[in-house]
Amino acid sequence: MPVPAPNLYPDFNVIRLSHVDYRVTDLAKARAFYVDTLGLQVTEENAGTIYLRAMEERGHHCIALHGADEADVAALSFKVFDEEDLDKAEHWFKARDIATEWVTRPFQGRTFRARDPWGMPLEFYARMDRVEPLTQKYALYKGVRALRIDHFNMFSSDVDGAVAFYNDMGFRTTEFTEDEETGKVWAAWMHRKGGVHDIAFTNGLGPRLHHTAFWVGNPLHIIDLLDVMSTTGWLESIERGPGRHGISNAFFLYVRDPDGHRIEIYASDYQTVDPDHEPIRWDLKDPQRQTLWGAPAPRSWFEEGSDFDGAEVKEPALKAQPIIAP
Repeated sequence: MPVPAPNLYPDFNVIRLSHVDYRVTDLAKARAFYVDTLGLQVTEENAGTIYLRAMEERGHHCIALHGADEADVAALSFKVFDEEDLDKAEHWFKARDIATEWVTRPFQGRTFRARDPWGMPLEFYARMDRVEPLTQKYALYKGVRALRIDHFNMFSSDVDGAVAFYNDMGFRTTEFTEDEETGKVWAAWMHRKGGVHDIAFTNGLGPRLHHTAFWVGNPLHIIDLLDVMSTTGWLESIERGPGRHGISNAFFLYVRDPDGHRIEIYASDYQTVDPDHEPIRWDLKDPQRQTLWGAPAPRSWFEEGSDFDGAEVKEPALKAQPIIAP
C-alpha cells in the first residue's frame, strides 16, 4: 500500500479544519452568493470583510470574505486542542526548517502561521470567539441549509509528498487513488475529526485550492438549491452534479462563486474514528471512483482552482490522467 502507516501520536493535536480566508473582487456579489443563495449566516460585516458561519457552528466564522483587487485564498485555518499545541506546532515546523510567525486575527486568540513545503499558507489557533447556537432557530434556515464546514481539497504537484507531510502532522488517510502504472498516489483523503476527510489532495498544478465543502443533513436540500440557483440567475455557477461519489460515498454538488472559487455541498459520508481504520484503495481508471453512477467529471474540475496568496504553482510530476467528460 503506497500510503504511510498513520501517525496516531502526532507532536501536536489538530482537532479539525476551521475556516478559509477568501479574497473576492466584489463583496456585494459574494454576499449574494454565500448568504442570499447558499444560506450561510453573517456573524460580522464591515466595509472590507464579511464573516460567515453555517448553522451548527459555535465558532465565530468558517469563511471570511475579504474585498480585494484580485481573487485568491489568503490562508487555510485549523483548530488545535489547546494553547500548548500552538507552541508544539511552532517547534514542529521549525524542526523542518519552515519559517514561522505569530499573527493577529480578529475574533480568535493566538494564531500561528506557516507554509507547508509547497507554499500553501496554513494558520493554527486554539481559541475563537464563541457565538450563540442557531441549530434550532429554524426560521433562519434557507438556501442549502449548510450545517458545518466539512473539508478542503487542494491541487498538489506532489501528492505522495503531501500525504507523507500531513501524515506526520497526524492526518490519517481514509481513501486514496493509485495510478496502476507508476504505483504513485494520484489523490488522497485525510482526516482529523472522524469523517472521511478534513483535507484532500488531488494531482494537478499546485498548490491551489480545489474546493471548500459544506456538510448538509439531507441530500434533498441539494436538489432545492439547484432549483433556486437555476431560476435566480446562478445557472452558470452550477459546475458538476448532483451525484454520489464512489470515494467517500457522499452525495455531492459543485458550484462556483462569482470569482470562480469552487464550493462543494456534501452529504452522507461515513465515520472513521477507529485508530485501525484501513484506507480504501481506488484505481485511477475506475469510472466509479469519481461518481458511483459512472458519470465522469468535466475538464474544469481537473484544471481550474483558486491560487494561494504568495504560493508558486508547479506542474505535477505525475502525468497520469483520470477519465474526463468530453
